[in-house]
Amino acid sequence: MAPAGQELATLPDGRTVVVLFDGYSLPTSQPEEIAASIEYLPVPLPDDLRDAIKVASPHVELINSRVQAAISERYKVSDEIKLLRLAPSPETTTYNDYVEVCRAWGRAEKAKLGV
Repeated sequence: MAPAGQELATLPDGRTVVVLFDGYSLPTSQPEEIAASIEYLPVPLPDDLRDAIKVASPHVELINSRVQAAISERYKVSDEIKLLRLAPSPETTTYNDYVEVCRAWGRAEKAKLGV
């Protein structure tokens, strides 16, 4: 069974942010102490809150690491530096296109989490 949601981050102010996946909602009956602590965040998130969640979220950190790893699988840092010297060139266009595919994947994964 697929999960209904995921804990996304604990913010510096102590609030824990949870994302519910499409088609899921919280049960209407909650213990009073839990019900009193639930805060529904606006969609889209305000920039400052979205940025705070991105900084605090281990999931966002993992997505960023996976984007970097995908780029590193194909290009070593020394290759990237060399491409800077060659720009503009067909090689740099190929590199930029690949990096943009990796970054687009990362943005799509973060969007699934609402950030």
